[in-house]
Amino acid sequence: MSRYWIAIDWGTTNFRAFLMQDEVQVAHINQACGLLSVRLGEFAATLQNLIQPWLEEHPAVPIVLAGMVGSQQGWFEIAYAPLPATARSLIEGTRRIATSWGSPAWIVPGVSGTSQFGQPDVMRGEEVQLLGLSVLHPAEQHFALLPGTHSKHAQMINGEITAFSTFMSGELFALLSKHSILGRALPQQQEDENAFLLGVSTALHGAPFSHLIFSARTRRLAGEIADAHVHSYLSGLVIGYELLALPGAQRAWLVGSPSLTARYQLAADQIGLDFVPVNGDDCFIRGLCHLYSLLQENAS
Repeated sequence: MSRYWIAIDWGTTNFRAFLMQDEVQVAHINQACGLLSVRLGEFAATLQNLIQPWLEEHPAVPIVLAGMVGSQQGWFEIAYAPLPATARSLIEGTRRIATSWGSPAWIVPGVSGTSQFGQPDVMRGEEVQLLGLSVLHPAEQHFALLPGTHSKHAQMINGEITAFSTFMSGELFALLSKHSILGRALPQQQEDENAFLLGVSTALHGAPFSHLIFSARTRRLAGEIADAHVHSYLSGLVIGYELLALPGAQRAWLVGSPSLTARYQLAADQIGLDFVPVNGDDCFIRGLCHLYSLLQENAS
């Protein structure tokens, strides 16, 4: 196979692609062109347009995709791999698809299981980051947080994903700040660490969530938080409430973008949790490199 290939994380709201030469990233694309902005039946054309500069230089370059591109709303629906999940079980569920421009392409399945709270749960894309984490930082056990639109708390044993739970923290923050009374008639928002930490500490009291979030309005009305700092306070509430689910003494890897992991790290310091931040892109690339190597083995 070609030494060049493309690793893609195609999510609900974002498209990220990495042009690889073996295991080395040589270029990347980051576009706000997630599934929500792609019309049904136009995934192939959208992908070709997004990576056209690379296709001109590397015609028929292999492509490996992960994330929501394999969901019911994606390019093709790829069945979830059940827990416990390994790199081999993900490869067994990977689907090869043809492209009109000649690139061989594969879509990696997500993972399904039962959460720590007894609910059915799923992930797409984070399984690749978890595999990458286990490759970059080998250990007998990993407990990891993957913050985002739908944050994941996951357990790995010897590189095998054994359990995870989803928390809709990012989406809840977006809904509450944009579409509820909590975010109505606000001035331009400014990041404020004190307001964020007040939100985190308030969440630790364990109030019911629907009562807890109303404090973003009442503290504003009482003058305890400035109008320009409401989003910071609300972010602290949502993240602090999510972190209540963590066992206090357990060390956790924090896998995500530097800006988002910094916010979770700040909350963790307030609570007394032990987090080790790791770049999410690095984990994704390393995980997909591992899966691509297995695809090459199967093809040889």
